[in-house]
Amino acid sequence: MSAKQPGASVSNNESFIDEVSEAVRRDQLFATFRRYGWIAALLVIALVGGAAWNEVTKARKASADQARGDAILDAMDNNDSADRVAALQAVEASTISQLLLAAEQQAAGETEAAAAALDAVANDAEAPMIYRQIAGFKAALLRADGLSPDDRIAAFSGMAVPGQPIRLLAQEQVALAQIDKGDVDAALVTLQTIDQDAETTRGLRDRVQTLIVALGGTPVVSATTTDAGAAAPSE
Repeated sequence: MSAKQPGASVSNNESFIDEVSEAVRRDQLFATFRRYGWIAALLVIALVGGAAWNEVTKARKASADQARGDAILDAMDNNDSADRVAALQAVEASTISQLLLAAEQQAAGETEAAAAALDAVANDAEAPMIYRQIAGFKAALLRADGLSPDDRIAAFSGMAVPGQPIRLLAQEQVALAQIDKGDVDAALVTLQTIDQDAETTRGLRDRVQTLIVALGGTPVVSATTTDAGAAAPSE
């Protein structure tokens, strides 16, 4: 009978210990899962349910937007202005529908109603800033005839500050109010400021320079207002 090898005994003991340790870990894992597995299940359900609800919400919004767009198109298909106004008023209010409604009300001579529709857009925090600025500007224009020059200057000055998308058009209105007020010097300063602004469009610059000349001033000569065809030929 051969003698038992010590190395083999140690190896067998280590294997037995490893197997026991693995069994203990499995038992602990199963016990933990039995104890806390419901939490993981709830998390999975919450994630799946949240994703599904998000898709349902998107689909509902897309459907609502499409229905609103179809209603706006149907409203604009009416031949009569009064019918278009009535149909647009029945559409769920949105930035586009309110801007179109204001345009139709203005065309129908309903100035204050148009200004109110524009106010709704200007005061809508969820509307894009450019639409809010345009709506506020147009509402002020509609009410301008009923305002004194000082009130018009106050109304448009808040829009004529740097960073505002319609600041140059608002400055033009300020200048016109200054002219109506009789403050020619202030009007010339405002007009020259517009004339020198690099963002001034050709059409606006033409109007501004015409007013400057009419008031006895001199337009600013710049590359943007120089006709390329008038340049001296090169030698």
